[in-house]
Amino acid sequence: MSLHQKHILKIGVTGGIGSGKTAVCDVFARLGIPVLHSDEIAKELSYSNQIIRKKLITLLGTEAYLSDDTLNRQFVASQIFSDKELQRKVEAVIHPQVEKERKRRIKELVRQGHRFLIIEAALIYEAGLDKKLDIVVMVDAEEATRVARVRKRDAVPEENVYARINAQCDVKMKLEKADYVIYNNGTLEELESKVRFLYNVFNLLIEED
Repeated sequence: MSLHQKHILKIGVTGGIGSGKTAVCDVFARLGIPVLHSDEIAKELSYSNQIIRKKLITLLGTEAYLSDDTLNRQFVASQIFSDKELQRKVEAVIHPQVEKERKRRIKELVRQGHRFLIIEAALIYEAGLDKKLDIVVMVDAEEATRVARVRKRDAVPEENVYARINAQCDVKMKLEKADYVIYNNGTLEELESKVRFLYNVFNLLIEED
């Protein structure tokens, strides 16, 4: 953890599928903290950014986009799921543009006078984003709990969820690297209490800095 940023404290929130990282970010948002959702930025750019569009079509073909010009996420996921090299190439197209847009939004938040912000990203460590953050919060939960959440949310078979979990980066490594860990095995009320505690911690860090 490094508090070298004088203008704004950048806090990353990450976690595996079904861990509840979005729920954590929702609590921070209700507390008035700006949240940049990397996946949402990527969705927006896949539609509006012509550089991304052209390169993805070159890599994946015209099926990469639907008739309404939005990204065919299901098709893209099916293509890169078992092809790590193709996944790397797709990420190399998207990540630099997302980072550029993220920087633009951070500058605007600094201009508005915000003291800290949250960046939600599933691939903080894989993309090297942790090196650009002051703090990383890892959200984790028992595997059975994660599977149940994803099945309820996406209405998919259990084996599909386990395959997606196994395809993600080593959870143990992320837990060891993270500055703070939230274990999200309980109720939403319990989760909110944990997030509020971290909110108070981050405010203290800002005051000390």
